[in-house]
Amino acid sequence: MIQTIKNAWKIPELRNKILFTIFALLIFRLGSAVPVPFVDTDLLGGYLDNMSGTIFGLMNAMSGGAFATATVFALGVQPYINSSIIVQLLTVAIPALERLQKEGGEEGRKKIAAITRYVTVAIALLQGFGYYTLIRVNELLALNGMNGIWAGIVIVLSFTAGSAFVMWLGEQITEFGIGNGISIILFAGIVSRVPSMLQTMWLGVNNSLNGISGEGVFALPIWGAVLILLGMLILVVFIVFISNAERRLPVQYAKRMVGRKMYGGQSTHIPMKVNMSGVMPIIFAQSIATLPTTIGAFAGWTVEDGGFVGGLMTVFDPSSLFYAVIYFFLILGFSYFYATMQFNPIEVANNLKKNGGFIPGFRPGKPTADFIQKVLGKITLFGALYLSVIAIAPIVTQNIIGVRDLAIGGTSIIIVVSVALETMKALEAQMLMRHYKGFLE
Repeated sequence: MIQTIKNAWKIPELRNKILFTIFALLIFRLGSAVPVPFVDTDLLGGYLDNMSGTIFGLMNAMSGGAFATATVFALGVQPYINSSIIVQLLTVAIPALERLQKEGGEEGRKKIAAITRYVTVAIALLQGFGYYTLIRVNELLALNGMNGIWAGIVIVLSFTAGSAFVMWLGEQITEFGIGNGISIILFAGIVSRVPSMLQTMWLGVNNSLNGISGEGVFALPIWGAVLILLGMLILVVFIVFISNAERRLPVQYAKRMVGRKMYGGQSTHIPMKVNMSGVMPIIFAQSIATLPTTIGAFAGWTVEDGGFVGGLMTVFDPSSLFYAVIYFFLILGFSYFYATMQFNPIEVANNLKKNGGFIPGFRPGKPTADFIQKVLGKITLFGALYLSVIAIAPIVTQNIIGVRDLAIGGTSIIIVVSVALETMKALEAQMLMRHYKGFLE
């Protein structure tokens, strides 16, 4: 990785792309430190700390901690990600959008991108209003004599404008920088929390060595810190291995005469990635699994409450066994759902049949589609188990160590490692392209 960056730095054009990406990320981090007006960030931070284990924890992790401080970029790339998922699902449900995506060519892709942008702004307005409502209801505003309605308009528009700017910044990185811009911004937000995490670990180890313990004090034994760091290293190696793993289905093309020339006869393969759904199943599963605790946090329910309310909060506590089981099965379900959205065996079989290709041992058409569907089911199961293990590993680790103040998400590790691998591949591809270009000239 370091050698790849060194080689890319020697090429002026790639060096400019790297510098542009770094400059764009610097702007993103500056915007993540500028709070919106009329919000008491100290009271807000304390309030959100009491709502750990809710959907706000996921949003705060994705925004690099900006959500907890109500900065201009508090919503981060979440509205764009949600918009992309919604538009992608609509292209399957609405035939007109599906035709636009498949048959529209470059113009069709531009229209789909424009629709995604409009939906992003709409979702940002909705989430911004929801965030403002949360702040207003819990009396976290610092109006200083300002009219409440005007302050609400300013706060909501600030959140929306920040989200739209992050979307635009990601598109600029994609066009003029290195890699996928939205993924790079998501990567930067998550990595920005690493120094804070290490500082928290150091504080916990220091408290443990000095014998400082008690309610509200974070103490982490040395073996616990070693276990966390070793576990993260193992997870990184495991994620790299699975990210590059794929099942290759052999394909043979029949020979045919076109005029006086012979075409076909070559052998190739269909690559099927083990984890083709990425991190999306974890995000969906976490959003649903934390829904009861999120509702309970809004209603003021706690684990100490008796009866049904206390039992519900205890069962859906993010460190409980029941939560881990529900989380596990939700990831399995969403993995299969997202895999069917990404890969259509019938369409692949029909394309092979049209081009004179076939999988050895299977007749073109339905037998080929059935075989691909069977392979897809097995691969999806392995990929879903892989995602489930990654997601549940931090919960198991926290229960073994006996602390809950140190939140290390498997989702964040998957995103960071996957984006780093994709960016390195994009950088190597651009280097290879320029190498061939120089050779031909």
